Amino acid sequence: MKLFLDSAILSEIKEAVSWGIVDGVTTNPSLIKKAAQSRGEGEEAIDMEGYIKQILASVGRLCPVSLEVAALSVEEMVEQGKMLYERFDSVAGNAVIKIPVCTMNGRGEGNLFDGIAAINELAEEKIPINATLVFTPEQALLAAKAGAEYVSPFAGRVDDRIRRKAGITFEKPDYFPLNGITDESGKEMVNDYGLLSGVELVARIVEMFREYEIECEVIAASIRNAIQVRECAAVGADIATIPFGVLKSMVMHPGTSDGIDAFTADLVPEYLDLFKADENTGQEVSE
Repeated sequence: MKLFLDSAILSEIKEAVSWGIVDGVTTNPSLIKKAAQSRGEGEEAIDMEGYIKQILASVGRLCPVSLEVAALSVEEMVEQGKMLYERFDSVAGNAVIKIPVCTMNGRGEGNLFDGIAAINELAEEKIPINATLVFTPEQALLAAKAGAEYVSPFAGRVDDRIRRKAGITFEKPDYFPLNGITDESGKEMVNDYGLLSGVELVARIVEMFREYEIECEVIAASIRNAIQVRECAAVGADIATIPFGVLKSMVMHPGTSDGIDAFTADLVPEYLDLFKADENTGQEVSE
């Protein structure tokens, strides 16, 4: 499974890329806002075009970077998608355009299929598309049929919706069971559009794409913790896009830390001497 970094903070991106494990980056307007705010009060306004170009260059060729449109109508999304791709893909040949799978808002305003139509039109122009805000397998199917190269099911947000429906108080990083939760009676499973968890959403999309040999990669998005990354990998997600803090947590475990403590405590001077440079030749000692 490929690992993308879900961030627009350049310092985070550069550090994560230096570890040699990042295959791409996803950004969105909220992450761009966070990146701008992270610069601190009193600093000059962010040069957005230059900043995005730095992100693309830092990630490098063959490592996709998703850039999201700001409009909601099909005409404007297509126009903005083309502009973003033409302006930024030349930096490192790695720009991908994010389009919401549906742009109708919670008040019922907007056109149901503007997102799908925009995906289709941009895909016809050979512009790689990441269909975002996917909450059901059927949305993913429509996006893939329209020509999306990637679909991004929002696993964590599905879990959030189920917990709110069940009246559960939670913190964003909290683990949510792969197999879901029951209601207060302990009998009926709480679901969101028939899904018991965000990981199940990812699993159903993967299963459907493989069954019908649909050439579209599944990006497990809205990742909350390291265990969710593990579960998304286990159900066959092609990619997980992961916040910087979650990515760091993936390498940590108390047993590993305890092992390091024991290891360093057991080092004897004779063993450490093996790594000292020979004073005469400047070469490592080899006996």
